[in-house]
Amino acid sequence: METTDAFAGLECIDCGETFDAEEGTHRCDGCGGILDPTYDYDAIDLEREDFESRPFDSMWRYQELLPFTRESAVTMDEGATPLVDCAKLADQLGVGRVVFKDEGRNPTGTFKDRGQTVAVTAASQHGASDVALASAGNAGQAAAAYAGRADIDSHVFLPARAGFTNKAMVNVHGGDMTVVGGRIGDAGAAYDDAMAEHDDWYSVKTFVTPYRHEGKKTMLYEIIEQLEWEVPDAIVYPTGGGVGIVGMYKAAREFEQLGLIDEIPAFYAAQATGCQPIVEAFEAGKDRHDPVEYPDTICGGIEIPDPGASPWILEALRESDGGAVATDDEEILEAAIAVAKGEGLEMAPTCAAAASGAWELGDRGEFDEDATVVILNTGTGNKDADVLRSHLMGKGI
Repeated sequence: METTDAFAGLECIDCGETFDAEEGTHRCDGCGGILDPTYDYDAIDLEREDFESRPFDSMWRYQELLPFTRESAVTMDEGATPLVDCAKLADQLGVGRVVFKDEGRNPTGTFKDRGQTVAVTAASQHGASDVALASAGNAGQAAAAYAGRADIDSHVFLPARAGFTNKAMVNVHGGDMTVVGGRIGDAGAAYDDAMAEHDDWYSVKTFVTPYRHEGKKTMLYEIIEQLEWEVPDAIVYPTGGGVGIVGMYKAAREFEQLGLIDEIPAFYAAQATGCQPIVEAFEAGKDRHDPVEYPDTICGGIEIPDPGASPWILEALRESDGGAVATDDEEILEAAIAVAKGEGLEMAPTCAAAASGAWELGDRGEFDEDATVVILNTGTGNKDADVLRSHLMGKGI
C-alpha cells in the first residue's frame, strides 16, 4: 500500500486493539468496533507556513495527516471548497460573523466526496474489484463516481425515497443500483443480505470502512486555514450518522496536538425533530442514543434513527463544549429558502437543518454577540430543488 510516512495503522475505538492497514480493512475482528486511522504525530513536522505555501486546490494538500499519498489517491480534486461570508445572516443571528462552508462545490455536489475519495483509495489499494454500500442517496452517488474513476464496480443500495438525481447519477456513473422500498434501514438490510452472499465485495459504508470520517476531517483543516488560523466559536453541522462531526473533532485535536491551534471549536449537532436520537441522548446526559422507532422527517440525509457511532459523536459535542439542537421540518425548509433568497447559497433540506439549528441556538442565547459561527452546507440545493419548490407552492408562492 502507498501510505504516508506517519500513518501507523488502525485502532479500535472500543477495545483499543490495533491493526496493520494491510490486514485490517473494516471493523475490529475482536469486538466489532469502529476502526480509526492512527498516526505517529511525533514524526509530523508541520508549520502554518507549510500549508500557506501550497496551492489551495484539494483536500489532499493535507496528505501528511491522511493515510494515503496524494499520488496514489483516487481523486477528482475534491475539497478546497469556499468559506462564504454572510453578513446579513450574521445580523439576523446577532453574532459577529456567519460563514458557510459550501460543500456543494465538490465534484458530485456534496461533502460525501471527501469520504469516498479516501475509502475508494483504500479499496483500490486492497485490490478490490467491487465496492458496496447502503446510502440515503448522496454517498451512493459519490461512491459510484469514485469507483468508476478507479475502474471498480459499485453496488449501491438506496431507499425508495432517495432523490431522483442520486438515483440517476448512480446509474450514469456505472453503478449497480438496488432501490429498496421503505427507508434507510430497509436499504441497509438489503445491503447486509447482499454482502453475506458476496464475500468479495469491499464495503465503503459509513463507519464500516475506517476511512470515510478520515476524509471528512479535512473540512476542519480548511476552515481553520481559511479563517487565517483563528478558531471559530462554533461549528454547526447537520447530523445523521455524524461522520463529519467525529472527523472534524479529530482534526481539531490533531491541529491542537501539532501546535497549529491553541483551542478547539464548539461543535453542535443539528437534527430534525422527526429523528433526533443524538439530541435526545445529549439532553438526557446519556453516553449512547436510544434508537428512534418511527423516524419521520423530510430530511432524508439525516434521517438516521440508529447512528452506530453515537458515543463518539456525543463525546465530541461534550468535550468541545458544544451541544445539540433539533428543529421542525417547516423551520428547516424555511431556513433553506431564506439562505437562498438572502445570500444566494443553495442548500438542500437536509443541509438546511444546520442553518435552522443555528438560528434556534442563537434564539437560546448560545452564541456571544461577537462570535464567529460556521455553518456546514454539506450539499448543493439543486439536488432537491423540487422539495423546496413544492414547499413554496404549498404557501401559494
